[in-house]
Amino acid sequence: MFKSDTNNSTFTLPLKVKMVMIDLDGTLIDTAPDLASSVNAMLQELGQPTHPLELVSTWIGNGVGRLVKRALTNDMDAEPEAALFEKALAVFQRHYGRLVSKDSRPYPGVVAGLQALKNAGFSLACITNKAEQFTKPLLRDLQLDSYFELVLSGDSLPKRKPDPLPLLHACKHFGITPDHGVLVGDSINDTQAARAAGMPVICVPYGYNRGQDVNEFHPDAVVQSLTELTDTIQLYS
Repeated sequence: MFKSDTNNSTFTLPLKVKMVMIDLDGTLIDTAPDLASSVNAMLQELGQPTHPLELVSTWIGNGVGRLVKRALTNDMDAEPEAALFEKALAVFQRHYGRLVSKDSRPYPGVVAGLQALKNAGFSLACITNKAEQFTKPLLRDLQLDSYFELVLSGDSLPKRKPDPLPLLHACKHFGITPDHGVLVGDSINDTQAARAAGMPVICVPYGYNRGQDVNEFHPDAVVQSLTELTDTIQLYS
């Protein structure tokens, strides 16, 4: 069952929207296994110590560049030496391009949830901070690409989440105002982007939120699975 959270929200349930935007890593797809494998293949090639999957999972969500920096420094915000970072980034990209969909899988309920949203008449977009060179092959390989009328990656626009630009761009693309869209995500990046855009936001509790309870982000609702979205939103007409 979904849980509503009215704290810091001007929206009421069920949300009346036309367009649903969904985050990728940690919301649609469990990508941590392939990201961790690629990180550790990069570190091994560079002669650096590797990291366990559980730790790498806490570094996901701010794009490939930040993930590589965290892997090199074992720190959320530290900056590695510039030449090492550039070398490491190229090595990571090579490995991740090879492994992008090897062990990554949609979370339970994702396919059924997307189909239910399409059947109900919602327009769907995927809004991710993952680079386009990995986003499109991943969605295609897992046969999720056909559900989305718009896919915005971390390098599709000058700014990415938590900046509201991708959300506002999607609204313009579909010809709607932000209050007639909703973002579904798993992290504070998603809630911050939605609030900045003046848009409702729904969170899932199973993603890459660095151990925080998503209720602490004050979304408009929390759903255990994407199959619950059609209980939380209604098609605006």
